[in-house]
Amino acid sequence: MIRSDASERQVQASDPANSVWLSANAGSGKTRVLTDRVARLLLGGVEPQHILCLTYTKAAATEMQNRLFKRLGEWAMMPDAALHHALSDLGDEGRHAHDALARARQLFARAIETPGGLRIQTIHSFCATLLRRFPLEAGVSPQFTELDDRAAKLLRENIVEELAEFRAPDLMAEIARAYTGEDFNALMAQVAGKRAGFVPPIRDARDLFDLPKSASIETILANTFLGAEADLIEKILPALLAGTVTDVKTATKLVALDFAAPSLATLTGAEDIFLYGAGAKKNEPYSAKLGVVPTQATQKQITDRLDALNALMGRVETARPLRTALQAAQKTELLHRFAATFLPLYEAAKSARGLLDFDDLISRAKTLLTDPSVAAWVLFRLDGGIDHILVDEAQDTSPDQWRVIELLAAEFTAGQGTREAARTLFVVGDKKQSIYSFQGADVAAFDQKAQDFKAAFQAANQSFVPLELEYSFRSSPAILRVVDDTFADRFPVAMGDHVRHIAFKEQLPGRVDLWPMIEKSPDTKDEHWEDPVDLISEAHHAAQLAEKIAAEIRRMIDSGTQIATDDGIRPVHAGDVLILVQRRSALFSEIIRACKKAGLPIAGVDRLKLGAEIAVKDLAALLSFLATPEDDLSLAALLRSPLCGWTEAELYDLAHGRKGYLWESLRSRTDCPQTLGMLQDLRDQADYLRPYDLIERALTRHDGRRRLITRLGAEAEDGIDEFLSQALAFESNEIPSLTGFLIWLETDDIEVKRQMDSEGYRIRVMTVHGSKGLEAPIVILPETADRSPQDRDEIYTLESGSAVWKTSSADSPALISNIRATRAAKRDEESLRLLYVA
Repeated sequence: MIRSDASERQVQASDPANSVWLSANAGSGKTRVLTDRVARLLLGGVEPQHILCLTYTKAAATEMQNRLFKRLGEWAMMPDAALHHALSDLGDEGRHAHDALARARQLFARAIETPGGLRIQTIHSFCATLLRRFPLEAGVSPQFTELDDRAAKLLRENIVEELAEFRAPDLMAEIARAYTGEDFNALMAQVAGKRAGFVPPIRDARDLFDLPKSASIETILANTFLGAEADLIEKILPALLAGTVTDVKTATKLVALDFAAPSLATLTGAEDIFLYGAGAKKNEPYSAKLGVVPTQATQKQITDRLDALNALMGRVETARPLRTALQAAQKTELLHRFAATFLPLYEAAKSARGLLDFDDLISRAKTLLTDPSVAAWVLFRLDGGIDHILVDEAQDTSPDQWRVIELLAAEFTAGQGTREAARTLFVVGDKKQSIYSFQGADVAAFDQKAQDFKAAFQAANQSFVPLELEYSFRSSPAILRVVDDTFADRFPVAMGDHVRHIAFKEQLPGRVDLWPMIEKSPDTKDEHWEDPVDLISEAHHAAQLAEKIAAEIRRMIDSGTQIATDDGIRPVHAGDVLILVQRRSALFSEIIRACKKAGLPIAGVDRLKLGAEIAVKDLAALLSFLATPEDDLSLAALLRSPLCGWTEAELYDLAHGRKGYLWESLRSRTDCPQTLGMLQDLRDQADYLRPYDLIERALTRHDGRRRLITRLGAEAEDGIDEFLSQALAFESNEIPSLTGFLIWLETDDIEVKRQMDSEGYRIRVMTVHGSKGLEAPIVILPETADRSPQDRDEIYTLESGSAVWKTSSADSPALISNIRATRAAKRDEESLRLLYVA
C-alpha cells in the first residue's frame, strides 16, 4: 500500500525491531506511534507483562491505555478483510495467514487477562510498583502508601511545632528571624524536596562563597572602620547641613549611624549612603560614589577631609561583597542546621506511618537499583519481566528519573539476559515542549541521554535509530506558518537547529488574529476601606481584556461562524473555545466572570479551592451544626442553603424574637416537617456514623446532591466529590470523629484538580501547564506579552549538589547573583516554550 511521508515516518518509528529516539512536534501523532508500537510488539508475540510504558501524567497513561484497548477490541470483532487492512496500516505489508488474524483477535483478551494488566504507568507509579515488589530489599514497609501534598504539609507543620515548643526552640527562633518570606511551609517543602542538597550538612559555608576561614563580621568591620570615622563625620556635618537638599539628606542619614562603635547596621547604612546600587545608570555593580557624595559645591568646603571621606567610601565598597557573602554563608549554615534537625524527624514520621512521598518513590527506586548488595538480584528478577521500555514526554524527565530508566535499560545492552529475546528502548519527546522545570525537568538532559543510549546500544551491536516527526495532524498551514515564523530565530541552538512544522491537512483552513495590546491600567487605591481587597474595577486592564474576549466569543456563536472539522463544516459552539493563561491571576477569574456575565456556558476553573466552594460550605455548615446544635450561624447558613431551601423571609421569621437557640426555635415549628425530619435524622446518627457516612447520608438519602447541583450547577459536583474524598482521607489517618474532621478541614486550603478534557459544550479556561495534551478548534491566548515568571524558590542547588539559602537581590553575593541570572535566563527560555506549547 502507498503511504504518505507522515504515515511512513510513523510506521518507521513504531517498528519494534529497532530501538528509537523520536523527536516529535506538537500534534504529530506521538500517542498514535506509542500505541502502534505496543500493538506491533503484541502482534510479534511479546507477552504483555514484558512491556513497560512510562508516561508523564496519569491522564496520559489513561489515554494511551484507552486507545490501545479500543484498537485491540476493534480487532477482535473485525472481518478478515478489514483486519488485514488494519494490520497493514501498522506496517506489515504481507498477506496475513488465518492464524495471524486469529492471533490478532486474541490480543484483547490476552491484554485484559494479563496479571496486573498492561504496564502503562507514570514513572512514580512504576517506582511504587517496584518498591512493593521488593519491599525488604528497598527497606520500606510492604504496605506503604503515597503521601499527598496536603498530608505532607500537615506532617511538616506538626514537626515544626514540636521543634519550636520542645526540641529546638532556639534554632527555630533563629530561622524565624532569618526567613523573610510569607509561607514558611513552602520553605520546609523545599528543604524536604531538596534533601539531597543537605547531605552531608555544611558546617562552614565560607568556602562555598570564596571567603577565607578567618572572615567574620568583626574583621570586616575592623578593616572598614579604622577608628577616625566618627571624628571625620563630625567635621564634615556642618558643611553638609549648609549645602544642598541632597547634602542635608546625606547628613541626616550619617547622623543616624554610630561610627564611634560601628556595627553591622553601621556598615549597611554606610553602603546605602556611599555606594551606587546595582542596576544604577553607571558604575555597575555596587561602587563608591566618588566625586558625587557630597555635592561638588560642598566638596570645596571640605577639601582637607575629602581624601579621608573617599577612602572611607572605598573601604565600604570593598567590604560590601565580603559582608554579603559572609551573611549568605551564615544563612546557609543556619539552613543546614535546621535541615539536619528537621529531615530526620520528617523521615521518621513518614516511616512510622508507612508513607512515601513522590521524591521518595524515585530516590528509593534508584537506591534499590544501585545498591551493591541487592541490585544484581533485583535486576535479575526484572530481567525476566521487562523486554521493551517506552518513554513518553521524555523532555520533562528529571535527572533522577532518567537514572531509574538507565538502570532498567542497562540489561538491554549488557549481554545475554535470562531469555533470548529482542529488547528495545523507545523514547519520544520534544525539547520545545519542556515546561516543567519546577518539577525537576532538565531539557539539557534530552540530547545527552540520546547520545548515551545511542553509544550503549551501538556498542552492543544493536540498532538505535534517531527519528523526527515534523508533520502536524492537528493544525492548519496558516497556524503552523505563524508558529515557525514566530519562533524560528528565538529558540536557542539547544532547542534544535530549526523550528519547522509541516501541515498534514494542507487544505485545512485556519486563521491567527492578533489583537492590539491593552495598556496596563495604573494601580489604584481602594476608595473605601470596606471594599473587598480583590475588587477589580471595570477600568482595570484585566477586566477590559476579559470583556473583549467574552464579547468576541459571543459574536462568533451568535453570528454562526463556521469552522472545519473532520466531519465537515459546522457552526462554532462554546465547547470549541479553549482559553489559556500563564497563571491563575486576576485575568483568569475575570475571564470566567465576563463569560458568565455574557451568558456563555463555561466550565469554570480547572482547579478549585475546596473551602471556597459554596456546596462545600453548605455541607461544612451541616457538619458544624451536627457537631454543635447551639451553633446558630451554621444552622442559619444551612437553612438558607439548597439542602434546606429556606428563603430569607422564612429564616427571619424563625430567628426574629426567639428566646433561645435557633435549633430550639426550629424544633417548636410544625410547618417544616421535611427540614426537621432531615436534621433530626442526621442528629440521631451523628454520634454513630463516620463523617463520610454522614455526608453521604445527607447527599443520598436526603437528596442533598441533587439539590446542590440543581441550584449551583454541574461544577459543584467536583467539590462535593472531593469533600467526600477528604472525609475518607481523614478517616484513614485519624480517629474518625466529626469534630476532628471539621478541624482537619480548617487547617488547610485544599485544591481540587478538575478534569477539563470532556467538558462538552462549555468554554474551558485553563493554564498552559494544565492544558497539556488537550486541543480545541479555537484557542485564545490573552497573556502572550507576559514573560516575567517569578522565582519562588528559597533554596538554590550548586553544581556540586550542595543547597544554599537564597538571599534578597539587594544583598546577594556574586555566587547567588550568578545563579539568579542563570535561572532568569532559563525561565525566559522556558516562557518561550510555554508560549509555543500554548
